[in-house]
Amino acid sequence: MGLESIYRDLMTVSVMADDEKKAAASEAVFKKLNQMEIPSRFNWASEILEGIHVKERGDHPALLWVDLTTGLERRFTYKELAAESNKCLNFLRAHGVAQGDSFYMMVPSVPETWFSNIATVKGGLVAVPTADTMTVRELEYRFESYPPQAILADVKSANLIDEALKNIGATPKVKIVLGEAQGWISYSEVDKEKPTAEAADTKSSDIILCFFTSGTTGLAKRVAHTAASYPVGHLSTANIIGVRPGDLHNNLSQPGWAKWAWSCLFAPLNLGATSTGFYYGSRLDTGKYLGAVSKYKVTTFCAPPTAWRAFMLLDLEKFDFSALRESVSAGEPLNPEIIQTWKKYTGTEIRDFYGQTESTAMIGNPPWYKGKVVPGSFGRPHFLYDIGLADDQGNEITKADEVGHIVVKLDKWRALGLFDRYVGDDEKMKSVFVNNWYYTGDRASFDERGYWWFVGRADDVIKSSDYRVGPFEVESALVEHHTVVEAAVVGSPDPKRWQLVKGFVVLRPGTEPSRELALDIFQHCIDVLAKFKIPRILEFVPELPKTISGKIRRVQLRATEQEKKEKQEKGQYEYFYQDFPELSSSAKKN
Repeated sequence: MGLESIYRDLMTVSVMADDEKKAAASEAVFKKLNQMEIPSRFNWASEILEGIHVKERGDHPALLWVDLTTGLERRFTYKELAAESNKCLNFLRAHGVAQGDSFYMMVPSVPETWFSNIATVKGGLVAVPTADTMTVRELEYRFESYPPQAILADVKSANLIDEALKNIGATPKVKIVLGEAQGWISYSEVDKEKPTAEAADTKSSDIILCFFTSGTTGLAKRVAHTAASYPVGHLSTANIIGVRPGDLHNNLSQPGWAKWAWSCLFAPLNLGATSTGFYYGSRLDTGKYLGAVSKYKVTTFCAPPTAWRAFMLLDLEKFDFSALRESVSAGEPLNPEIIQTWKKYTGTEIRDFYGQTESTAMIGNPPWYKGKVVPGSFGRPHFLYDIGLADDQGNEITKADEVGHIVVKLDKWRALGLFDRYVGDDEKMKSVFVNNWYYTGDRASFDERGYWWFVGRADDVIKSSDYRVGPFEVESALVEHHTVVEAAVVGSPDPKRWQLVKGFVVLRPGTEPSRELALDIFQHCIDVLAKFKIPRILEFVPELPKTISGKIRRVQLRATEQEKKEKQEKGQYEYFYQDFPELSSSAKKN
Protein backbone atom coordinates (compact mmCIF):
# COMPACT_ATOMS: atom_id res chain seq x y z
CA MET A 1 0.00 0.00 0.00
CA GLY A 2 1.62 3.27 -1.15
CA LEU A 3 1.06 6.88 -0.26
CA GLU A 4 -1.01 7.38 -3.42
CA SER A 5 -3.93 5.66 -1.71
CA ILE A 6 -3.86 8.20 1.13
CA TYR A 7 -4.12 11.10 -1.33
CA ARG A 8 -7.00 9.44 -3.17
CA ASP A 9 -8.80 8.67 0.08
CA LEU A 10 -8.55 12.27 1.27
CA MET A 11 -9.75 13.61 -2.08
CA THR A 12 -12.84 11.44 -1.67
CA VAL A 13 -13.34 12.61 1.91
CA SER A 14 -12.94 16.29 0.97
CA VAL A 15 -16.13 16.39 -1.12
CA MET A 16 -18.37 14.73 1.46
CA ALA A 17 -21.35 16.93 2.27
CA ASP A 18 -22.18 15.45 5.67
CA ASP A 19 -19.90 17.02 8.27
CA GLU A 20 -20.14 14.17 10.76
CA LYS A 21 -19.24 11.64 8.09
CA LYS A 22 -16.42 13.86 6.85
CA ALA A 23 -14.96 14.12 10.36
CA ALA A 24 -15.09 10.35 10.90
CA ALA A 25 -13.70 9.59 7.46
CA SER A 26 -10.88 12.12 7.91
CA GLU A 27 -9.92 10.52 11.21
CA ALA A 28 -9.84 7.12 9.52
CA VAL A 29 -7.57 8.34 6.70
CA PHE A 30 -5.04 9.84 9.09
CA LYS A 31 -5.17 6.85 11.41
CA LYS A 32 -4.29 4.74 8.39
CA LEU A 33 -1.41 7.10 7.54
CA ASN A 34 -0.11 7.14 11.11
CA GLN A 35 -0.08 3.34 11.30
CA MET A 36 1.25 2.50 7.85
CA GLU A 37 4.86 1.81 6.97
CA ILE A 38 6.03 4.78 4.91
CA PRO A 39 7.63 3.68 1.61
CA SER A 40 11.41 3.98 1.68
CA ARG A 41 11.29 6.05 -1.50
CA PHE A 42 8.86 8.79 -2.45
CA ASN A 43 8.83 11.64 -4.97
CA TRP A 44 5.75 13.84 -4.65
CA ALA A 45 6.25 15.63 -7.99
CA SER A 46 6.32 12.45 -10.05
CA GLU A 47 4.02 10.21 -8.00
CA ILE A 48 1.29 12.66 -6.97
CA LEU A 49 1.45 15.84 -9.06
CA GLU A 50 2.15 13.98 -12.30
CA GLY A 51 1.11 10.45 -11.37
CA ILE A 52 -2.39 11.46 -10.26
CA HIS A 53 -3.23 15.02 -11.25
CA VAL A 54 -1.46 15.46 -14.60
CA LYS A 55 -2.55 12.00 -15.67
CA GLU A 56 -6.17 12.34 -14.58
CA ARG A 57 -6.87 16.09 -14.76
CA GLY A 58 -4.05 17.39 -16.93
CA ASP A 59 -6.23 20.00 -18.64
CA HIS A 60 -7.68 21.33 -15.36
CA PRO A 61 -6.34 24.66 -14.08
CA ALA A 62 -3.49 24.31 -11.58
CA LEU A 63 -2.26 27.89 -11.29
CA LEU A 64 -3.89 31.28 -11.83
CA TRP A 65 -1.54 34.23 -11.40
CA VAL A 66 -2.64 37.88 -11.54
CA ASP A 67 -0.63 41.09 -11.28
CA LEU A 68 -2.95 43.35 -9.28
CA THR A 69 -1.23 46.47 -10.59
CA THR A 70 -1.27 45.77 -14.33
CA GLY A 71 -4.07 43.22 -14.52
CA LEU A 72 -1.82 40.75 -16.35
CA GLU A 73 -3.02 37.15 -16.03
CA ARG A 74 -1.04 33.92 -16.49
CA ARG A 75 -2.82 30.58 -16.35
CA PHE A 76 -1.40 27.05 -16.30
CA THR A 77 -3.09 23.67 -16.40
CA TYR A 78 -1.68 20.77 -14.43
CA LYS A 79 -0.01 19.51 -17.60
CA GLU A 80 1.52 22.93 -18.31
CA LEU A 81 2.64 23.42 -14.71
CA ALA A 82 4.49 20.09 -14.78
CA ALA A 83 6.07 20.93 -18.14
CA GLU A 84 7.37 24.31 -16.93
CA SER A 85 8.77 22.68 -13.80
CA ASN A 86 10.53 20.02 -15.86
CA LYS A 87 12.16 22.71 -17.99
CA CYS A 88 13.52 24.34 -14.85
CA LEU A 89 14.88 21.02 -13.57
CA ASN A 90 16.53 20.23 -16.90
CA PHE A 91 18.18 23.64 -16.96
CA LEU A 92 19.58 23.20 -13.47
CA ARG A 93 20.92 19.75 -14.30
CA ALA A 94 22.54 21.09 -17.47
CA HIS A 95 24.51 23.49 -15.28
CA GLY A 96 25.81 20.82 -12.95
CA VAL A 97 23.21 21.08 -10.19
CA ALA A 98 22.74 17.60 -8.77
CA GLN A 99 20.48 15.77 -6.34
CA GLY A 100 21.11 17.03 -2.80
CA ASP A 101 22.43 20.44 -3.90
CA SER A 102 21.02 23.60 -2.32
CA PHE A 103 18.82 25.86 -4.45
CA TYR A 104 18.11 29.34 -3.05
CA MET A 105 14.99 31.03 -4.41
CA MET A 106 14.76 34.76 -3.68
CA VAL A 107 11.83 35.76 -5.84
CA PRO A 108 8.39 37.30 -5.30
CA SER A 109 5.15 35.43 -5.83
CA VAL A 110 5.41 34.88 -9.59
CA PRO A 111 4.70 31.70 -11.61
CA GLU A 112 8.40 30.83 -11.74
CA THR A 113 8.26 30.39 -7.96
CA TRP A 114 5.86 27.46 -8.41
CA PHE A 115 7.95 26.03 -11.28
CA SER A 116 11.22 26.14 -9.34
CA ASN A 117 9.74 24.69 -6.15
CA ILE A 118 8.25 21.74 -7.99
CA ALA A 119 11.51 21.27 -9.89
CA THR A 120 13.44 20.95 -6.63
CA VAL A 121 11.06 18.29 -5.32
CA LYS A 122 11.24 16.26 -8.52
CA GLY A 123 15.01 16.62 -8.79
CA GLY A 124 15.72 15.86 -5.16
CA LEU A 125 17.39 19.23 -4.66
CA VAL A 126 17.18 21.12 -1.37
CA ALA A 127 15.01 24.19 -1.79
CA VAL A 128 15.99 27.16 0.36
CA PRO A 129 13.09 29.64 0.14
CA THR A 130 14.43 33.14 0.78
CA ALA A 131 12.31 36.26 1.29
CA ASP A 132 13.04 39.05 -1.17
CA THR A 133 13.31 41.50 1.73
CA MET A 134 16.62 40.05 2.95
CA THR A 135 19.54 42.40 3.58
CA VAL A 136 23.14 41.70 2.58
CA ARG A 137 23.99 40.83 6.17
CA GLU A 138 21.12 38.36 6.44
CA LEU A 139 22.15 36.74 3.17
CA GLU A 140 25.75 36.43 4.37
CA TYR A 141 24.54 34.59 7.47
CA ARG A 142 22.52 32.18 5.34
CA PHE A 143 25.21 31.63 2.70
CA GLU A 144 27.89 31.01 5.32
CA SER A 145 25.81 28.46 7.22
CA TYR A 146 24.47 26.79 4.06
CA PRO A 147 26.45 27.58 0.85
CA PRO A 148 24.27 27.99 -2.27
CA GLN A 149 24.85 25.69 -5.24
CA ALA A 150 22.15 27.39 -7.35
CA ILE A 151 20.25 30.66 -7.00
CA LEU A 152 17.08 32.06 -8.55
CA ALA A 153 16.40 35.75 -7.98
CA ASP A 154 14.63 38.77 -9.40
CA VAL A 155 16.63 41.72 -10.71
CA LYS A 156 16.09 43.72 -7.53
CA SER A 157 17.73 41.02 -5.44
CA ALA A 158 20.59 40.12 -7.79
CA ASN A 159 22.96 42.91 -6.69
CA LEU A 160 22.39 42.18 -3.00
CA ILE A 161 23.10 38.51 -3.57
CA ASP A 162 26.26 39.27 -5.54
CA GLU A 163 27.52 41.50 -2.74
CA ALA A 164 26.85 38.82 -0.13
CA LEU A 165 28.49 36.12 -2.24
CA LYS A 166 31.57 38.29 -2.75
CA ASN A 167 31.85 39.14 0.94
CA ILE A 168 31.99 35.49 1.99
CA GLY A 169 33.75 34.12 -1.11
CA ALA A 170 30.95 31.78 -2.24
CA THR A 171 30.54 30.70 -5.87
CA PRO A 172 27.34 28.86 -6.85
CA LYS A 173 27.18 26.63 -9.91
CA VAL A 174 24.51 28.78 -11.56
CA LYS A 175 22.67 32.06 -10.95
CA ILE A 176 19.33 32.57 -12.69
CA VAL A 177 17.53 35.92 -12.81
CA LEU A 178 14.00 36.90 -13.76
CA GLY A 179 14.99 39.48 -16.35
CA GLU A 180 18.54 40.58 -17.14
CA ALA A 181 21.50 41.15 -14.81
CA GLN A 182 25.25 41.09 -15.41
CA GLY A 183 26.80 37.77 -14.45
CA TRP A 184 23.43 36.04 -14.29
CA ILE A 185 21.58 33.81 -16.78
CA SER A 186 18.13 35.03 -17.75
CA TYR A 187 15.24 32.72 -16.86
CA SER A 188 14.16 33.04 -20.50
CA GLU A 189 16.88 30.48 -21.28
CA VAL A 190 14.98 27.92 -19.23
CA ASP A 191 12.19 27.92 -21.79
CA LYS A 192 14.54 26.28 -24.33
CA GLU A 193 14.69 23.08 -22.29
CA LYS A 194 12.60 19.94 -22.80
CA PRO A 195 9.23 19.79 -21.01
CA THR A 196 9.87 16.26 -19.69
CA ALA A 197 12.37 15.17 -17.06
CA GLU A 198 13.31 12.06 -15.13
CA ALA A 199 12.45 12.16 -11.45
CA ALA A 200 15.22 11.70 -8.92
CA ASP A 201 15.13 8.48 -6.93
CA THR A 202 14.53 10.24 -3.62
CA LYS A 203 14.27 8.49 -0.30
CA SER A 204 11.32 9.52 1.85
CA SER A 205 13.89 10.64 4.42
CA ASP A 206 15.91 12.81 1.98
CA ILE A 207 16.00 16.51 2.84
CA ILE A 208 14.26 18.57 0.13
CA LEU A 209 13.45 21.79 1.99
CA CYS A 210 15.54 23.95 4.30
CA PHE A 211 13.76 26.90 5.89
CA PHE A 212 15.50 29.63 7.81
CA THR A 213 12.95 30.46 10.48
CA SER A 214 11.54 33.97 10.70
CA GLY A 215 13.58 34.75 13.78
CA THR A 216 10.84 35.91 16.18
CA THR A 217 12.94 34.67 19.09
CA GLY A 218 16.52 35.14 17.90
CA LEU A 219 18.80 34.18 15.01
CA ALA A 220 17.19 32.13 12.27
CA LYS A 221 17.45 28.36 12.59
CA ARG A 222 17.75 25.92 9.66
CA VAL A 223 14.65 23.74 9.68
CA ALA A 224 15.00 20.67 7.45
CA HIS A 225 12.01 18.88 5.93
CA THR A 226 12.04 15.65 4.00
CA ALA A 227 10.56 14.33 0.77
CA ALA A 228 7.66 13.04 2.87
CA SER A 229 7.28 15.44 5.80
CA TYR A 230 6.08 18.43 3.80
CA PRO A 231 4.37 17.00 0.70
CA VAL A 232 2.53 14.29 2.65
CA GLY A 233 2.38 16.12 5.97
CA HIS A 234 0.43 18.96 4.41
CA LEU A 235 -2.51 16.69 3.89
CA SER A 236 -3.38 17.85 7.42
CA THR A 237 -3.26 21.46 6.20
CA ALA A 238 -5.48 20.71 3.21
CA ASN A 239 -7.87 18.84 5.52
CA ILE A 240 -8.19 21.71 8.01
CA ILE A 241 -8.54 24.35 5.28
CA GLY A 242 -11.19 22.24 3.57
CA VAL A 243 -9.66 22.20 0.08
CA ARG A 244 -11.44 20.10 -2.54
CA PRO A 245 -10.54 19.04 -6.10
CA GLY A 246 -11.49 21.88 -8.44
CA ASP A 247 -11.39 24.58 -5.76
CA LEU A 248 -9.86 27.99 -6.42
CA HIS A 249 -7.60 28.43 -3.41
CA ASN A 250 -5.88 31.66 -2.41
CA ASN A 251 -3.30 32.16 0.29
CA LEU A 252 -2.11 35.67 1.08
CA SER A 253 1.51 34.89 1.79
CA GLN A 254 4.88 35.70 0.29
CA PRO A 255 7.50 33.17 -0.87
CA GLY A 256 10.50 32.75 1.38
CA TRP A 257 8.54 31.50 4.36
CA ALA A 258 6.94 28.21 5.26
CA LYS A 259 3.36 29.47 4.96
CA TRP A 260 3.77 29.94 1.20
CA ALA A 261 4.84 26.32 0.79
CA TRP A 262 2.01 25.27 3.11
CA SER A 263 -0.88 26.92 1.39
CA CYS A 264 0.20 28.10 -2.06
CA LEU A 265 1.93 24.89 -3.10
CA PHE A 266 1.19 21.67 -1.25
CA ALA A 267 -2.29 22.16 0.26
CA PRO A 268 -4.08 22.98 -3.03
CA LEU A 269 -1.96 20.85 -5.37
CA ASN A 270 -2.17 17.83 -3.06
CA LEU A 271 -5.90 17.55 -3.75
CA GLY A 272 -6.24 18.75 -7.34
CA ALA A 273 -7.32 22.33 -6.65
CA THR A 274 -6.16 25.53 -8.36
CA SER A 275 -3.56 27.63 -6.59
CA THR A 276 -3.86 31.37 -7.13
CA GLY A 277 -1.21 34.04 -6.81
CA PHE A 278 -2.35 37.66 -6.56
CA TYR A 279 0.86 39.65 -6.96
CA TYR A 280 0.88 43.05 -5.28
CA GLY A 281 4.53 44.14 -5.16
CA SER A 282 5.96 45.52 -1.97
CA ARG A 283 2.83 46.96 -0.35
CA LEU A 284 -0.54 45.27 0.01
CA ASP A 285 -3.54 47.18 -1.30
CA THR A 286 -6.27 45.43 0.68
CA GLY A 287 -9.04 46.78 -1.51
CA LYS A 288 -7.47 45.45 -4.71
CA TYR A 289 -6.70 42.15 -3.07
CA LEU A 290 -10.25 41.51 -1.90
CA GLY A 291 -11.39 42.75 -5.28
CA ALA A 292 -9.42 39.89 -6.86
CA VAL A 293 -10.82 37.38 -4.35
CA SER A 294 -14.26 38.58 -5.46
CA LYS A 295 -13.58 38.82 -9.22
CA TYR A 296 -11.97 35.41 -9.64
CA LYS A 297 -14.47 33.62 -7.38
CA VAL A 298 -12.03 32.29 -4.81
CA THR A 299 -13.60 29.41 -2.89
CA THR A 300 -11.03 28.83 -0.12
CA PHE A 301 -9.12 31.77 1.34
CA CYS A 302 -6.28 31.86 3.83
CA ALA A 303 -4.69 35.04 5.21
CA PRO A 304 -2.50 36.01 8.18
CA PRO A 305 -3.82 38.02 11.14
CA THR A 306 -2.14 41.18 9.85
CA ALA A 307 -4.23 41.05 6.67
CA TRP A 308 -7.47 40.18 8.45
CA ARG A 309 -7.05 43.22 10.70
CA ALA A 310 -6.45 45.42 7.65
CA PHE A 311 -9.51 44.00 5.87
CA MET A 312 -11.66 45.17 8.77
CA LEU A 313 -10.96 48.79 7.76
CA LEU A 314 -12.64 48.28 4.36
CA ASP A 315 -16.28 48.53 3.38
CA LEU A 316 -16.82 44.78 3.06
CA GLU A 317 -20.33 45.21 1.68
CA LYS A 318 -19.01 46.23 -1.74
CA PHE A 319 -17.34 42.86 -2.42
CA ASP A 320 -19.00 39.76 -3.85
CA PHE A 321 -18.07 36.79 -1.67
CA SER A 322 -20.77 34.48 -3.02
CA ALA A 323 -18.23 31.87 -4.18
CA LEU A 324 -16.33 31.86 -0.89
CA ARG A 325 -16.83 28.67 1.10
CA GLU A 326 -13.88 28.51 3.52
CA SER A 327 -11.98 31.27 5.33
CA VAL A 328 -8.98 30.39 7.49
CA SER A 329 -6.22 32.17 9.36
CA ALA A 330 -2.84 31.07 10.64
CA GLY A 331 0.13 32.72 12.30
CA GLU A 332 -1.35 33.97 15.53
CA PRO A 333 -4.93 33.51 16.80
CA LEU A 334 -7.42 36.14 15.71
CA ASN A 335 -9.41 38.29 18.04
CA PRO A 336 -13.11 37.36 18.26
CA GLU A 337 -14.26 40.72 16.90
CA ILE A 338 -12.57 40.11 13.54
CA ILE A 339 -14.15 36.67 13.20
CA GLN A 340 -17.60 38.06 13.94
CA THR A 341 -17.26 40.98 11.49
CA TRP A 342 -16.04 38.78 8.63
CA LYS A 343 -18.91 36.35 9.13
CA LYS A 344 -21.41 39.21 9.10
CA TYR A 345 -20.33 40.32 5.61
CA THR A 346 -19.29 37.03 3.99
CA GLY A 347 -21.32 34.34 5.69
CA THR A 348 -18.14 32.38 6.40
CA GLU A 349 -16.38 31.91 9.72
CA ILE A 350 -12.66 32.56 9.89
CA ARG A 351 -11.36 29.30 11.28
CA ASP A 352 -8.06 29.62 13.12
CA PHE A 353 -5.43 26.93 12.88
CA TYR A 354 -1.93 26.48 14.21
CA GLY A 355 1.35 25.06 13.05
CA GLN A 356 5.00 25.97 12.70
CA THR A 357 7.82 26.06 10.20
CA GLU A 358 8.80 22.81 11.94
CA SER A 359 5.47 21.15 11.18
CA THR A 360 2.32 21.22 9.10
CA ALA A 361 -1.11 22.20 10.49
CA MET A 362 -1.27 20.68 13.98
CA ILE A 363 -4.25 22.24 15.75
CA GLY A 364 -7.23 23.88 14.15
CA ASN A 365 -10.91 24.32 13.39
CA PRO A 366 -11.64 22.02 10.41
CA PRO A 367 -14.67 22.51 8.14
CA TRP A 368 -16.87 20.24 10.27
CA TYR A 369 -16.52 22.80 13.10
CA LYS A 370 -18.65 25.31 11.24
CA GLY A 371 -21.21 26.65 13.64
CA LYS A 372 -19.11 25.30 16.51
CA VAL A 373 -16.11 27.63 16.18
CA VAL A 374 -15.38 29.34 19.48
CA PRO A 375 -14.00 32.82 18.72
CA GLY A 376 -10.51 33.19 20.13
CA SER A 377 -9.85 29.44 20.24
CA PHE A 378 -7.57 27.89 17.65
CA GLY A 379 -9.44 24.61 17.66
CA ARG A 380 -8.44 21.07 18.56
CA PRO A 381 -5.47 18.83 17.70
CA HIS A 382 -5.55 17.33 14.22
CA PHE A 383 -5.62 13.58 13.66
CA LEU A 384 -2.09 13.56 12.15
CA TYR A 385 -0.55 14.66 15.46
CA ASP A 386 -0.60 13.42 19.05
CA ILE A 387 -0.65 16.75 20.89
CA GLY A 388 -0.36 17.42 24.60
CA LEU A 389 0.49 20.04 27.20
CA ALA A 390 3.44 19.88 29.58
CA ASP A 391 4.12 21.88 32.72
CA ASP A 392 7.49 23.46 33.52
CA GLN A 393 8.63 20.25 35.25
CA GLY A 394 7.91 18.09 32.21
CA ASN A 395 4.69 16.51 33.48
CA GLU A 396 1.71 16.15 31.18
CA ILE A 397 -1.20 18.47 31.99
CA THR A 398 -4.57 16.73 31.96
CA LYS A 399 -6.76 19.31 33.70
CA ALA A 400 -8.64 21.98 31.78
CA ASP A 401 -7.70 25.66 31.95
CA GLU A 402 -4.07 25.10 33.01
CA VAL A 403 -1.43 26.82 30.88
CA GLY A 404 1.44 24.66 29.63
CA HIS A 405 3.90 24.04 26.82
CA ILE A 406 2.44 22.66 23.58
CA VAL A 407 4.22 19.36 22.85
CA VAL A 408 3.98 16.72 20.14
CA LYS A 409 4.04 13.29 21.74
CA LEU A 410 6.18 10.77 19.88
CA ASP A 411 5.73 7.54 21.84
CA LYS A 412 2.75 6.18 19.84
CA TRP A 413 3.80 7.50 16.44
CA ARG A 414 6.00 10.24 15.03
CA ALA A 415 3.75 12.62 13.11
CA LEU A 416 4.81 12.57 9.47
CA GLY A 417 4.52 16.35 9.15
CA LEU A 418 7.13 17.00 11.82
CA PHE A 419 10.48 18.34 10.62
CA ASP A 420 13.57 16.14 10.45
CA ARG A 421 16.07 18.30 12.34
CA TYR A 422 17.67 21.68 12.92
CA VAL A 423 20.66 21.40 10.61
CA GLY A 424 23.97 21.84 12.39
CA ASP A 425 22.42 22.60 15.79
CA ASP A 426 22.57 19.54 18.01
CA GLU A 427 22.12 21.61 21.16
CA LYS A 428 18.86 23.05 19.90
CA MET A 429 17.66 19.57 18.97
CA LYS A 430 18.38 18.36 22.51
CA SER A 431 16.48 21.28 23.98
CA VAL A 432 13.27 20.70 21.98
CA PHE A 433 13.21 16.87 21.81
CA VAL A 434 12.95 15.83 25.46
CA ASN A 435 11.61 12.54 26.88
CA ASN A 436 9.92 11.52 23.63
CA TRP A 437 8.21 14.89 23.30
CA TYR A 438 8.83 17.70 20.85
CA TYR A 439 8.47 21.10 22.54
CA THR A 440 7.03 23.64 20.11
CA GLY A 441 8.09 26.67 22.16
CA ASP A 442 4.47 27.85 22.38
CA ARG A 443 2.16 27.89 25.38
CA ALA A 444 -1.57 27.25 25.48
CA SER A 445 -4.41 25.80 27.52
CA PHE A 446 -7.49 23.75 26.71
CA ASP A 447 -10.96 24.01 28.18
CA GLU A 448 -13.38 21.32 29.34
CA ARG A 449 -14.79 20.97 25.81
CA GLY A 450 -11.35 20.26 24.36
CA TYR A 451 -10.93 23.63 22.64
CA TRP A 452 -7.40 25.02 22.76
CA TRP A 453 -6.46 28.61 23.60
CA PHE A 454 -3.18 30.18 22.56
CA VAL A 455 -1.20 32.02 25.23
CA GLY A 456 1.98 32.94 23.35
CA ARG A 457 5.55 31.94 22.72
CA ALA A 458 7.09 30.46 25.85
CA ASP A 459 9.46 33.41 26.02
CA ASP A 460 6.61 35.87 25.37
CA VAL A 461 4.91 35.02 28.67
CA ILE A 462 5.14 37.97 31.05
CA LYS A 463 6.13 37.32 34.67
CA SER A 464 4.67 40.10 36.84
CA SER A 465 4.97 39.62 40.62
CA ASP A 466 3.71 36.06 41.18
CA TYR A 467 1.56 36.01 38.05
CA ARG A 468 2.14 34.75 34.51
CA VAL A 469 0.39 36.75 31.81
CA GLY A 470 0.04 35.58 28.22
CA PRO A 471 0.12 38.41 25.66
CA PHE A 472 -2.76 37.25 23.49
CA GLU A 473 -5.59 37.76 25.98
CA VAL A 474 -4.39 41.28 26.76
CA GLU A 475 -3.94 42.07 23.06
CA SER A 476 -7.49 40.84 22.42
CA ALA A 477 -8.79 43.22 25.07
CA LEU A 478 -6.89 46.15 23.60
CA VAL A 479 -8.15 45.66 20.03
CA GLU A 480 -11.72 45.47 21.32
CA HIS A 481 -11.41 49.22 21.89
CA HIS A 482 -12.95 51.01 18.93
CA THR A 483 -9.85 53.15 18.24
CA VAL A 484 -7.31 50.29 18.22
CA VAL A 485 -6.45 48.41 15.03
CA GLU A 486 -3.46 46.42 16.31
CA ALA A 487 -1.70 45.75 19.60
CA ALA A 488 1.32 43.87 20.91
CA VAL A 489 1.95 43.15 24.57
CA VAL A 490 5.32 42.45 26.20
CA GLY A 491 6.90 42.61 29.62
CA SER A 492 8.62 45.88 30.55
CA PRO A 493 11.47 45.57 33.09
CA ASP A 494 10.47 46.69 36.60
CA PRO A 495 12.57 46.57 39.80
CA LYS A 496 9.64 45.65 42.06
CA ARG A 497 7.49 43.30 39.98
CA TRP A 498 10.20 41.97 37.60
CA GLN A 499 8.01 42.93 34.64
CA LEU A 500 5.04 45.19 33.97
CA VAL A 501 2.48 44.42 31.30
CA LYS A 502 3.01 46.92 28.49
CA GLY A 503 0.82 47.38 25.43
CA PHE A 504 2.09 48.83 22.16
CA VAL A 505 -0.97 50.19 20.34
CA VAL A 506 -1.55 51.09 16.69
CA LEU A 507 -4.55 53.40 16.25
CA ARG A 508 -7.06 53.50 13.45
CA PRO A 509 -6.37 56.07 10.74
CA GLY A 510 -7.55 59.53 11.78
CA THR A 511 -7.19 58.83 15.52
CA GLU A 512 -4.57 60.84 17.40
CA PRO A 513 -2.74 59.74 20.57
CA SER A 514 -3.68 61.64 23.72
CA ARG A 515 -3.84 61.30 27.48
CA GLU A 516 -7.64 61.18 27.26
CA LEU A 517 -7.49 58.27 24.82
CA ALA A 518 -4.98 56.40 26.99
CA LEU A 519 -7.29 56.86 29.97
CA ASP A 520 -10.23 55.48 28.01
CA ILE A 521 -8.23 52.41 26.90
CA PHE A 522 -7.00 51.79 30.44
CA GLN A 523 -10.60 52.02 31.63
CA HIS A 524 -11.71 49.57 28.97
CA CYS A 525 -9.06 47.07 30.09
CA ILE A 526 -10.17 47.40 33.71
CA ASP A 527 -13.67 46.47 32.59
CA VAL A 528 -12.67 43.29 30.72
CA LEU A 529 -9.47 41.94 32.27
CA ALA A 530 -8.48 40.48 35.61
CA LYS A 531 -6.58 43.01 37.67
CA PHE A 532 -3.16 41.39 37.24
CA LYS A 533 -3.56 41.35 33.43
CA ILE A 534 -4.35 45.06 33.01
CA PRO A 535 -1.59 46.87 31.09
CA ARG A 536 0.39 49.18 33.34
CA ILE A 537 1.97 50.98 30.41
CA LEU A 538 0.50 52.00 27.04
CA GLU A 539 2.52 53.36 24.15
CA PHE A 540 0.97 54.54 20.90
CA VAL A 541 3.16 53.62 17.92
CA PRO A 542 2.68 54.05 14.15
CA GLU A 543 3.38 50.36 13.42
CA LEU A 544 4.57 47.12 14.99
CA PRO A 545 7.72 45.24 13.97
CA LYS A 546 6.84 42.06 12.09
CA THR A 547 8.35 39.24 10.16
CA ILE A 548 7.58 39.08 6.44
CA SER A 549 4.99 36.41 7.25
CA GLY A 550 3.09 38.85 9.46
CA LYS A 551 4.05 37.64 12.92
CA ILE A 552 4.70 40.34 15.50
CA ARG A 553 8.35 40.41 16.53
CA ARG A 554 7.86 40.71 20.28
CA VAL A 555 11.52 39.81 20.71
CA GLN A 556 12.36 43.15 19.05
CA LEU A 557 9.87 45.04 21.20
CA ARG A 558 11.32 43.46 24.34
CA ALA A 559 14.86 44.37 23.34
CA THR A 560 13.88 47.96 22.56
CA GLU A 561 12.01 48.24 25.85
CA GLN A 562 15.01 46.89 27.78
CA GLU A 563 17.26 49.45 26.13
CA LYS A 564 14.85 52.30 26.86
CA LYS A 565 14.62 51.35 30.52
CA GLU A 566 18.40 51.20 30.87
CA LYS A 567 18.65 54.70 29.39
CA GLN A 568 15.62 55.88 31.40
CA GLU A 569 13.94 57.07 28.23
CA LYS A 570 10.23 57.57 27.72
CA GLY A 571 8.34 57.41 24.44
CA GLN A 572 6.63 60.48 23.03
CA TYR A 573 3.21 58.87 23.41
CA GLU A 574 3.86 56.59 26.38
CA TYR A 575 1.43 56.59 29.30
CA PHE A 576 1.69 54.96 32.73
CA TYR A 577 -1.26 53.59 34.65
CA GLN A 578 0.11 55.03 37.91
CA ASP A 579 -0.15 58.55 36.50
CA PHE A 580 -3.95 58.34 36.23
CA PRO A 581 -5.56 58.93 39.65
CA GLU A 582 -8.93 58.64 37.91
CA LEU A 583 -8.34 54.88 37.57
CA SER A 584 -7.97 54.06 41.25
CA SER A 585 -11.69 53.79 42.00
CA SER A 586 -12.35 51.83 38.81
CA ALA A 587 -9.64 49.31 39.63
CA LYS A 588 -11.15 48.63 43.04
CA LYS A 589 -14.33 47.43 41.37
CA ASN A 590 -12.43 44.91 39.26
